[in-house]
Amino acid sequence: MSAGARQGGTSTGQGEQGADPRRWKALTVCLVAGFMTLLDVSIVNVALPAIRTGLHAPQSDLQWVVSGYALTFGLVLVPAGRFGDMRGRRNVFVFGVALFTLASAAAGITQSSTWLVIARLVQGIAGGVINPQVSGLIQQLFRGSERGRAFGLLGATIGISTAVGPLLGGLLIHLGGDQDGWRLVFYVNVPIGVLAILPAYRYIPARGRERRRRQSVDPVGVLLLAVGVVLVLLPFVEGQQWQGQGKWLLPAAGIAVLAGFVAWERRYGRRSDPVVNLSLFGRRSYAFGALIAALYFAGFTAIFFILTLYLQEGLGYPPLEAGLASTPFAAGSVAASVLGGRLVTRFGRPMVAAGLVTVAVGLAVTELAVRLVPGQHVAWAIALPLLVTGLGSGLVISPNQTLTLSEVPVAEAGTAGGVLQTGQRLGAAMGIAAIGSVFFGTVASSHGDDALAFRHALLVTIGFVLAALAVALADVAAARRGAVAAR
Repeated sequence: MSAGARQGGTSTGQGEQGADPRRWKALTVCLVAGFMTLLDVSIVNVALPAIRTGLHAPQSDLQWVVSGYALTFGLVLVPAGRFGDMRGRRNVFVFGVALFTLASAAAGITQSSTWLVIARLVQGIAGGVINPQVSGLIQQLFRGSERGRAFGLLGATIGISTAVGPLLGGLLIHLGGDQDGWRLVFYVNVPIGVLAILPAYRYIPARGRERRRRQSVDPVGVLLLAVGVVLVLLPFVEGQQWQGQGKWLLPAAGIAVLAGFVAWERRYGRRSDPVVNLSLFGRRSYAFGALIAALYFAGFTAIFFILTLYLQEGLGYPPLEAGLASTPFAAGSVAASVLGGRLVTRFGRPMVAAGLVTVAVGLAVTELAVRLVPGQHVAWAIALPLLVTGLGSGLVISPNQTLTLSEVPVAEAGTAGGVLQTGQRLGAAMGIAAIGSVFFGTVASSHGDDALAFRHALLVTIGFVLAALAVALADVAAARRGAVAAR
């Protein structure tokens, strides 16, 4: 595993001496756009009360403002990554940025919660178009230790965007006022998107020389994958709005459709290029890494969901103060992501395992701090544990992504990144649903004890992290057995 990471996976056909001199500027543009799309996963959470007041929005529409974005985001990741692999990533990236910018402007000016939901669905599509191009371009433009550094910066971007979203959202609402401050949450994307388009054309290469000329779009595979993802995600993104147990028949149907997708891809792959090359999962680095990512994101994303609920709904924190509470996590995540990107080629998957242990310890201490200081001063009590959790998270996300994609051919980098991120979206949706159910169920059964609900939800979060740790340790053990056999 470490050897694959050190070698940078499949060669791009150019050593660092012949690398594109624009690669770091291209990466900067990609990270800015990626930050913008990932920020919108969490920034809207603190704006929901203001949106309810400003648009007189029903609870069902508020649910779709959040979950609709996640649904369409996850839906298009793989097809968009595939299209970028086939036709060149620059134009696909620019199209995604332009669409995201227009959808953000539409969300900001809307006068109806229905139109806001539609704008969010389009935002999610655009975000799903952009993100696999980012990981694909890193694979295309960087190799060796530079690739680890680039993925380290991407991991820092993921950590910052997820953790700083509530803070930035609270600040914008504070500046814009209770009635229309929520509109700034969407307007902030417009100048960023506009300013990113021209540098993207200037610095991102039109296409990689290693790109394979594939003409097949595999429409049946794309359709089966889309239907399967929707069926699996829908009950989770609906959350509390869909009552009854019948909704859980949909994930079972979705799994059956995805099984059909796998069978089709195997059959189709015998005569043409499928939308997902299933041989990716024959590489231990990719299979283990994708599973670690899905399990970790199930817990990682939910941390800020339940923290925002606890502080705002339970303790009455204003949006800005609730957002500030996540700042220690963001600071730790940034620092460790950059460091992890530099060290991953040396330590490999054991560093990911160490990061997961650190996250689990940080969350356990956070649970203890809430137990000891359950009142208004809880944000100060959990600051240090969240800092430790952020440090651990920085050693998980970007190093794991580097290792997962280390052996993927560059010509399939967009597709592989799309599959990886689809797994993350599925994991995040399921984690938020499971952890949110524990939170809301405990609130109801304990007559409004939000501190107890937050603690119980944290325990479920720790469970997901420990499951990811078990997979990482299994990969470390498998790598050692392989090394012994090779000797």
